[in-house]
Amino acid sequence: MSKKPVAVVTGGAGFIGSHMVDLLVDEGFEVRVIDSLIGGREANIEHHAKNDVTAEWRDIRSLQPGDKLFSNVDYVFHFAGIGDIVPSIEQPLEYMSANVQGTVHVLEAARAAGTLKKLVYASSSSCYGMAQTPTREDHPIEPKYPYALSKYQGEQAVFHWHEVYGLPVNAVRIFNAYGTRSRTSGAYGAVFGVFLRQKLANTPYTVVGDGTQSRDFVYASDVANAFYLAGISDTVGQAYNMGAGNPQSVNKLVELLGGEVTYIPKRPGEPDCTFADITKITKELGWKPKVSFEEGVQRIVQNIGYWAEAPLWDPDSIAKATKTWFEMLSPEEESKKS
Repeated sequence: MSKKPVAVVTGGAGFIGSHMVDLLVDEGFEVRVIDSLIGGREANIEHHAKNDVTAEWRDIRSLQPGDKLFSNVDYVFHFAGIGDIVPSIEQPLEYMSANVQGTVHVLEAARAAGTLKKLVYASSSSCYGMAQTPTREDHPIEPKYPYALSKYQGEQAVFHWHEVYGLPVNAVRIFNAYGTRSRTSGAYGAVFGVFLRQKLANTPYTVVGDGTQSRDFVYASDVANAFYLAGISDTVGQAYNMGAGNPQSVNKLVELLGGEVTYIPKRPGEPDCTFADITKITKELGWKPKVSFEEGVQRIVQNIGYWAEAPLWDPDSIAKATKTWFEMLSPEEESKKS
């Protein structure tokens, strides 16, 4: 009987990471998870048999060369890190430490193992800033806040380890992932978590601007499949944009969820549209999204109880939570910097 391939999933109890664990188990992998449980939940992976998935609840910055978690590892899927715009503006030291230095700890543990076939890094489309659309991989990089900068510098470290040490790597720049198990706690952030809690409470959806802004929403299982293909492919040293290639408006999301709306001010530094050009990932990896936006929203609504304990946001609490955002990224502040 041949040995199962071994995959380490950092952030494997989190949103995308747990969907990655599901896919790898289905593909016959031995999966090892490392997660600090700051954003992840044990419940996201506890349905797997222990002989398929083992987990260590610690920070990736605890990893060192020779760490037993990486012994005989074949693949590493690196999702661990911290997200959200406002906290990154308020706590840049922690973001740079977790997302850049944390990535370096993962790279060194993987390099020391000596058995790695591929490491795939979860990068972010936020590195493009106010991008032209559809956005290709060669679009200029212009991070607008520390979260975006930290994710891009993590990506740069990944490719540096490829160039200097020959580590086999790829990166996937995620556009707007959504799906079951997305984070329910912490800072004001992704529109789905905000709206789902508001739907449960039967309060109006807080729509930013006029709701015509669109996002390239891609379902979590499709995201995991993109990472899997980036891992097992022959390609190396490549960055791939990954979205559905079919932007959906916030108004469309409201229409699918059903309910009343209240409008809040448009925010500086946010693009009107995110739109991934997925030509490269489709051509080189054979990846295409399978879950339509309508189907994805339906899956989430069927599991809406997951968001029962999430914060319930209203215009006043959002205004307070995003005060730093407006102060740091307003056009007036931008003009002072130029």
